[in-house]
Amino acid sequence: MLVKKIMITKVVTLNADSKLGFANDIMYLGRIRHLPVVKGKELVGVLSQRDLYKASLTSIVTNWNENKVFLDSVKVSEVMAKDVITVSPETSIEDAAQIMIDKKIGCLPVVENKNILIGLITETDVLQYFVNESRKK
Repeated sequence: MLVKKIMITKVVTLNADSKLGFANDIMYLGRIRHLPVVKGKELVGVLSQRDLYKASLTSIVTNWNENKVFLDSVKVSEVMAKDVITVSPETSIEDAAQIMIDKKIGCLPVVENKNILIGLITETDVLQYFVNESRKK
């Protein structure tokens, strides 16, 4: 089966000028762990929950209010992953899963035509696919 059959197509995105505080709120409220960063429709990066945690390490030595002020002062572009590994909608789910395992990443943006974001596939999507397939047997 191909990625296009199980990818998420209604993807929440950020632009590179968004602030980390805003991204943090979206991730927390939406229970989202990965946010593609776009310029127009073109993928320019991915912000993960892990990236936010790294940026928030100051919270260990500061209080919550100071950390919130800090996050509201930092642009997403300063901490996002810029060299994003992507797949096409025609990639097999097995190949996408292997990429995530090999690269130790939790999502793959799905792109076509010069890095235009059309979807997202996560480790949860892949696990759900394999569980569903296993139950069919």
